[in-house]
Amino acid sequence: MKIEQVFSSYNDNIMPTYTKVPLVFTKGKGSKLWDIHNKAYLDFFPGWGVGNLGHCHPKVMQAIRDQVKKLIFIPNNYYHLPQAKLAKAIIDCSYPGKVFFCNSGAEANEAAIKFARKYGSGKFEIITFFDSFHGRTMGALSATAQGKYQEGFQPLLAGFKSVKFNDIDAVKNALTDKTIAIMLELVQGEGGVNIADKQFVLELRKICDEKKLLLIIDEVQTGIGRTGKYFCYQNYGITPDIMTLAKALGGGLPIGAMVVKKEIADTLGPGMHASTFGGSPLVSRAALAVLTAVKKEKLLLNSQKMGEYLLTKLEQLKSRFSLIKEIRGIGLMFGVELNLEGKKIVESCIEKGLLINCTHGKVLRLMPALNITKKEIDKAMAILNNVFMATEG
Repeated sequence: MKIEQVFSSYNDNIMPTYTKVPLVFTKGKGSKLWDIHNKAYLDFFPGWGVGNLGHCHPKVMQAIRDQVKKLIFIPNNYYHLPQAKLAKAIIDCSYPGKVFFCNSGAEANEAAIKFARKYGSGKFEIITFFDSFHGRTMGALSATAQGKYQEGFQPLLAGFKSVKFNDIDAVKNALTDKTIAIMLELVQGEGGVNIADKQFVLELRKICDEKKLLLIIDEVQTGIGRTGKYFCYQNYGITPDIMTLAKALGGGLPIGAMVVKKEIADTLGPGMHASTFGGSPLVSRAALAVLTAVKKEKLLLNSQKMGEYLLTKLEQLKSRFSLIKEIRGIGLMFGVELNLEGKKIVESCIEKGLLINCTHGKVLRLMPALNITKKEIDKAMAILNNVFMATEG
């Protein structure tokens, strides 16, 4: 199929729900992608954080090849080994709890919303934060406090109150006798890479403990090593009541998970919630391989070290170019806020072989794989330097 035929097929047969970049990729390895013309690109934004191990990691590929010969799917009213092993592996690197498996971050957040309401026994209000992003299904969309995603889909699900991020007084003022949970991302990726203050998070935990509320931490984008820890909450010295995961967990295959503290996990019993494909043998084996690779290849340490190195390089760019307003980041998750629209910067980077993202109009997002190297970072920074130089003239 030629590139024009690919574009034509998409135009004729696929709903236009994505803003498309005119690139057709055919293969990937590590932090590299090759398009239909065999041009190589350095991927510094692998699937909104799905590619924490890069593309086609050998351990993940081997696990998939091995499992696909044995058992791909089995319904969740039966037992199977990969799901049992994966649930234990997640708990071992997080906190004592139980896991519900699904297929995506939105599904995981929907599960958390349902859990909170069932646990609340009449209390149903959930406090979320401006510039958050929790998914596009109706419950998750209602929790997402960004009007641009909600426009045209009203009425939204009732029971959500949104307040200013990092403002503990705003949270306290929003509490009522119907409040059952506080839900947040510790790093608002889609919101512009806004990072929660440690004291703010400690205060949220205190409020939840005092008022017997659930603290729900959305780790869909930050989970599995992105911030230098297995999970971002581990940077804050707290433990959530509920944690949601997806993206990087499956190494490229679709999986989501809700992790609930053990003492309350049995709030949902048989028949109260389900996900047909959740935690299938195939995706569970892939996810186990992801966690194995993170541990054996010491990728948490690499995320910390390469994150520090990348921050140094970004700060050097900031000192050189006035178009950079601010740099925000933790681990290998960075936002470079500009004084101008970032779309043309992204397009110029793509032309030069670097894949990045822009959110909130002016924030460049860089989220390279956890196994990124100094050499690859240097190459990406050289491209950014040349693009910024051309932009400033």
